[in-house]
Amino acid sequence: MAARDIIIRPIVTEKSMRLNDEDNKITFEVSKDANKTAVAEAVKEIYGIKPLKVNIVNVRPKDKRVGRYAGKTNAVRKAIVKLPEGQDIKLFGEN
Repeated sequence: MAARDIIIRPIVTEKSMRLNDEDNKITFEVSKDANKTAVAEAVKEIYGIKPLKVNIVNVRPKDKRVGRYAGKTNAVRKAIVKLPEGQDIKLFGEN
């Protein structure tokens, strides 16, 4: 499996930005069958940074309603990647 198939996209929320600022951690949405070592290798291949630690979280779907129509959000697998001090991944093309 290619590195771009493992890491789908970065997750940009208030909590993930706080983790990035405080603990130098980046959050990614990853494929359903990705494991910690595959995510670490994909980050190293794509960004050229060897992560210190990788945590994986399965986020269950939530119930949502719009009027009388009920449904669920999509289930997501997240990877929280801790980067070494001084290393950073630019998410928005920052300088």
